[in-house]
Amino acid sequence: MGLAGQDDGQAPLVDDAISVSAAFEGSEQIAAARDLARTFLADVQAVHGLPVSKRAMGMVQLVVSELVTNARKYAPGPCLVWDSSTTLPLIPAPDPVRVGQHGLEIVMAVCRSFEVHREPVGKRIKTAVVPGGDAAGRQVM
Repeated sequence: MGLAGQDDGQAPLVDDAISVSAAFEGSEQIAAARDLARTFLADVQAVHGLPVSKRAMGMVQLVVSELVTNARKYAPGPCLVWDSSTTLPLIPAPDPVRVGQHGLEIVMAVCRSFEVHREPVGKRIKTAVVPGGDAAGRQVM
């Protein structure tokens, strides 16, 4: 999981070289993925001295949880920084009576960017949440 944010043409707040990854199999690993995200961001702040707001911390954990949940639900096999399904994710039309299938809606609402890249073995999704900002990527003072 890489972390990057840009603000109106400025350089990224965190270099892509600062990253963490893990392989997850099984639904019990969704909590482990959230914990990995939280620990990673705490280290980004403590070790690298980069600000990570509580809001950004929560948003990143939410995004990781939703993406790992979707990978577990829709793609067989392990998920790493990719999953094994070549089917691109679709966001259903808004439906207030629909139960479930709101994960990507949540991800799109709280992330500054969302990218899907096809891989030889499936697809890779990359998102960005600004470490010190709100969901739209604006810096919070």
